[in-house]
Amino acid sequence: MIREIQDKIQQNTYEFSEHAVTQSILRSISIHELKEAIATAELIENYPNDKYGPSVLLLGFTDQHRPLHIHCSYPSRPLLKIITLYEPDPARWEQHRIRRETP
Repeated sequence: MIREIQDKIQQNTYEFSEHAVTQSILRSISIHELKEAIATAELIENYPNDKYGPSVLLLGFTDQHRPLHIHCSYPSRPLLKIITLYEPDPARWEQHRIRRETP
């Protein structure tokens, strides 16, 4: 699945949700950084029964070692949808990969 997502990004067959556009601006995440992070991505969570359609959470790193979480649709859609993207909060994520338990 990762390879298919990477292919869609390389072929520019993806779109941003309105939320992802807003969040990328607020968090100063460029399209270039998104592409860098997707190139190194690993799947950390799978949501096959997400209410808006199957999706995954990926972790990737930019060339400057900035960790990014990318929540996107399954690549089976004609256009891969970037639902949101953000830099994981260390208070909520262990090693950027494992959710910390909330009290």
